[in-house]
Amino acid sequence: MRKLLLSVVLGATSMLSFAQTDTDSITFNPQYQLNSAQRVLSANNDAVTLGAYGEITYNQPEGDNGELDVQRLVMLLGYQFTDKVQFFTEIEFEHVEEVYVEQAFVNYNVARNVNLRAGLMLVPMGIINEYHEPTTFNGVERPAIAGSIVPTTWREIGVGLTGRINSANLTYQAYIFNGFQSTDSDGNGLLKGSNGLRGGRQKGIKSTINTPNLSAKVEYYGILGMRLGLAGYFGRTQAADEVDMLDGADVGMSMVGLDARYVYKRFTARGEYIYASLTDTDAYNNLTGRDLGSALSGWYAEAAYNLLPTMNKQKLFAFARYEDYDTHAETAGSLVENPAYDRNDITLGLSYHIAPGVVFKGDYQIKDNAVEGYDAKNQVNFGVGVWF
Repeated sequence: MRKLLLSVVLGATSMLSFAQTDTDSITFNPQYQLNSAQRVLSANNDAVTLGAYGEITYNQPEGDNGELDVQRLVMLLGYQFTDKVQFFTEIEFEHVEEVYVEQAFVNYNVARNVNLRAGLMLVPMGIINEYHEPTTFNGVERPAIAGSIVPTTWREIGVGLTGRINSANLTYQAYIFNGFQSTDSDGNGLLKGSNGLRGGRQKGIKSTINTPNLSAKVEYYGILGMRLGLAGYFGRTQAADEVDMLDGADVGMSMVGLDARYVYKRFTARGEYIYASLTDTDAYNNLTGRDLGSALSGWYAEAAYNLLPTMNKQKLFAFARYEDYDTHAETAGSLVENPAYDRNDITLGLSYHIAPGVVFKGDYQIKDNAVEGYDAKNQVNFGVGVWF
């Protein structure tokens, strides 16, 4: 089955590469596109700025029914009040029926290369959490660590500074946010072993806070074609008022992330490593009956090559990505590490950008974990994404 799928991918690649002809050059590379907020805030428009992105996907696990889904449709809205004050928001419709506000913040340019931001914002950790528009990444689905380790899309309410230090080739972000919610008003645990912190995202929905958390990231762009990122997130989870004084209601967390993106002619590569250390998880699991690990870790490396001529307006990237992620990298107390949470994925596929804002994707995922004799359900994925 794997050989057959690889043959189909390679054959389709060859046919598509011969089918295209050289056209005028354009300055387009999915690896370095601005994200939605950056694009809207840099528009320098006195009026309302409108945009959108969305993706429709088809997932076919081996041996099971497939699933067709309008995963998301996101409406983008920006307004420039003055040359220094702007507003940006994303309104997201997930799976047709769920509606969320993904971002909503004011940006105030207080000085040259210094901006004050306040509102509902993305936590700057890794690549995908900030650059998750479907034309900016390879693969129908986002990398798995973007769901299990960094719970994309991770956004909370806060205030902070962003800017650039040109002399050092650095950009920076620093925020104070509310944290993950670890327990609800009935004392039920929202965090668990299989997907770590994901269930604790408050998303700006009547968020509870008892201690503020610190989030920061710097990116270095002084090497031609390269961007290097270092991020950190430190603080504690938040518990509902009714249980926040109970032993184990909240946990401490320290998360560090490294990421890199590189472009050279038709070759692109990216990768990231995330490690999260959690404290007081033994008391938390005793209180809630959960199986939250005391450390989460994950990494991936991806390489892609554009099979079409550089001057072509269309891009056809063949890519391969390897991921290794473990939400029970360490456990505390009597909790035994679950080998099912120690996982790795291989994704092989194509991203066909027929225009800078439209992409067709197809890939094959080989999934595995550390359970002896585990019978993985590999998966074929197809999707279409737009962004404008």
